[in-house]
Formats: sequence, structure tokens, C-alpha cells
Amino acid sequence: MWLCVGISSCKGDSDRAGSAVLNEEDRIIVLADTFDVNTAVEPFDSIVSQADSFLLGEMETDFGLVQARILTQLACPEGYHYPENAVIDSVCLFMYYASWTGDGSSPMAVNAYLMDKATLNYMSSYYTNINIDTYCSREKSILTNHRIVAASEKLDSIQDSNGNYIPMLRMRLNDDFTQEFANIRTFESQEKFNQQFRGLMIESSFGSSTILNISDMALGVFYHFSYPKAGKDTTVSDMKAFYANSEVRTINQITYVDKQEWVDEMRDDSLTHNYIVAPAGVYTRVVMPLQSIIDSIETRLEGGKRPYVNMAQLKVEVYNVKNAVVSTIDKSRESWLSPAQNMLLVKESSKDRFFSQLEMPSDTCALLATLTQETDSAGEYIYCYNFDLSTLLTQQIRLHDNNGGEIDPELRMLLVPVTVNRASASSTTITRVKEEQTMSATIIQSPSSGLMLKMVYSGF
Repeated sequence: MWLCVGISSCKGDSDRAGSAVLNEEDRIIVLADTFDVNTAVEPFDSIVSQADSFLLGEMETDFGLVQARILTQLACPEGYHYPENAVIDSVCLFMYYASWTGDGSSPMAVNAYLMDKATLNYMSSYYTNINIDTYCSREKSILTNHRIVAASEKLDSIQDSNGNYIPMLRMRLNDDFTQEFANIRTFESQEKFNQQFRGLMIESSFGSSTILNISDMALGVFYHFSYPKAGKDTTVSDMKAFYANSEVRTINQITYVDKQEWVDEMRDDSLTHNYIVAPAGVYTRVVMPLQSIIDSIETRLEGGKRPYVNMAQLKVEVYNVKNAVVSTIDKSRESWLSPAQNMLLVKESSKDRFFSQLEMPSDTCALLATLTQETDSAGEYIYCYNFDLSTLLTQQIRLHDNNGGEIDPELRMLLVPVTVNRASASSTTITRVKEEQTMSATIIQSPSSGLMLKMVYSGF
């Protein structure tokens, strides 16, 4: 079989060198093309709450006022029994925060309440717009006093096994709660425990400059008991911890005040920029002209050749990376929030199913990219996400052919910031992909600033 390769850099212009001496059925044609894409800022009411850490606090940002609260159950230590004559002395709530966003020296008050109306279902999916009033009346705080904290002070820090200090909040719970929790003496199952203790709701009661990124939470029950030793009664003090871990449900409620107003402002700015804000659920829709792509390929691949997409690159440049010089476009509208490290390009029709059913990235539904530093032709750094849609577009072309030409004329996808879990710190094996629930803002290019789909395809 003979091979003839024609490369074209613009639509309708292909090189047919050698075609005069080859049979039409023997030629493999390779062509290049570019296609415009459309984009739009797309807000969603909420995202699936399934983070590894949780936001707590209130803060004014470039994208409105953010309020973050936590609803959590506690894991039952099944089979545990206090010593027979144990006396409960006090109960404390411990919260460890790995980092914070905002002003670490600004004070904030933390408060906690019982979930006195209902508890969470372990098997249900919950979203960040969960209604607190369904689970908690907020009638009475369970803290002895509101806990005032400035994140950077680290007053309650503890030292881990590596010698690093981890900031912690320690809040003593009041006597009424202590007595009520002390009445739970045996722990048969998580289900029975949830009936006796539905869980906690934790929020900030004042301060609008800081949001804590809570990594771990636990309730510590301090007690003492006595036993005879060498003919004398000996008193021992101990503590039992009840953890908010993966065995129970912990939900982050996240509210953006006046969200629609700043989303409308983003849309007004869409000629030069697009925006992706987490965990606000504000994403960028990317619309590719699927029918036009198929029509162009069929027209240029003469003779009914079967098309195959070799490369389909969507390079999305990021504008708000510190000290980045990426092009001549004005970058004056940078956010102090950092861009997302991981970005998912997912079919819009599949987004809810992908995250609620814990699916993995695939070449035909959801493509994962990492923020990458590159060098442009002028030797300047650019920062971008690179997506190769070749397999996805080949599949769409096959569906078009198999369905007698019936297909949605547009391929609508969303750019969604995500958190990626791996089998280990050094592993490339992905175990879970979730909508990002830490705070980030990513400002990206629009079609007017060069966002387009670059393709190489062939015909056999």
C-alpha cells in the first residue's frame, strides 16, 4: 500500500502531492485544521459535598461573601465500654486545621450546636446547599463559651511524629451536653449511636476575614475511674475519642452571598476572560461545533474514507498565576485566590453522574489535566491546562455514522476544578476525583484571546 500525507494549516487548503500516481483507495490522508469554540461562565447551585477536609468560617472575597458550616456525625467505637465505675469529667471538641484562607490575624468566633432535629444518612449524596434548619434548631450552643480564634496564633498547636506543629482548636462543651453524652454508656452499633447522638453543627458566629481548612475533628470524653492496687484505691484519668471520619457522614454547607450579581459581572467580562471558582460551583462551559467538525472532515476526506482523529488539542491558558507572563492580554483582573492545580473537562450531561457515582476520568467522558508551565515562542512562561480530545471526538464521529447522521450538533463540556486522590503520594494511580472543595479561583482565556480546538485527523 502506498502512503500519501497531506498537511493543511487552514480549512480548505490541503496538499495532495503525489496523488497523480496513487490509486484513490490506497492513499492515507492526514490533514490539520482549527475550529472555534464558544465559552460561557456557568453557575451551579451547589456541588456534591465529599471533601477530605472542610471549610469553616466567613470571608469577603473577590467573588462575594463566603460562609462555610459543618454538619458531622461521630464514629461509634463499637463494642467499647467505659470502666465500670467511670465518672465523666468533661467533654471537649477538637478541630485541626491544615491551613486557612484570608487574614490569619483577624479574630473569629466558633460555635457548636447539637443536630437535634435529624441525622444524616450514610448512603445518601449531599450537596453544599444543604438546609441546616432540617437538622439543627440552633436553640442553644453546646460550648461553655464561644471560642475566639485567630488562625495564625496557633494557641492550641500539637506536635506530630515528625516534629511539625499542627494548629488545633480545643473547645470545652457545657455541662448539659456533658451530662447528656455521659448517659451513653455502651456502644453496640453506629445505627443505635446515631439515634442517641445525631451529630454536631459547627459554624462561625462573627468575623468575616478568615476561613479555616479543617483536616480532622474529634470529640474527647475525659473521665476518671478507680481500682484497688496493693490494698489501696488508685484513681486513673483517661480520655476516649469519638472521631468524625470516613465511617460517618460529614457535610460542608457553603453559601455565597449575592452570587448571581458577581456571576453576571463575570459574564460581562467574558470577551476577555472566563472564570472558574471553587467551591462556588461556578464553572466555564466549552462548546465545540461537533456537526461543523464532522461536516468539514467528511468534505475534506474525499472518497468516503473512514476518519480517525489523531490529535485534538484544547490548550487553556491561565491568567492569574503569580509572576506569570503569558501574553500581551491585560492581566490586571487577577484574583488573590490561586488557580486550581487539577482541572477536569467533563461532558455537561455527565457531570452530576460522574461525581455522585464516583466515576474515574476517561478519554470518552472526562479528561483530567494538571496546571502546567510551558514556554511560548518568545521564550516567556505560560501556564495552562492541556486536553487531548482525540479519542472523544473519534467516538463522536463513530456515533454520528452509526446513527445515520443523527447527533447533537454541539459538544458541550464543563471545566471543573477537582481534587485528585491517588493510591499514595508517589503513585500515578487515581483512586478518586471530586469537585474541589477548597477555595480557588481560576481566570482563563476566552475565544477572543485565542482559545480554539486544534486538530489533526486522517482518512483510511
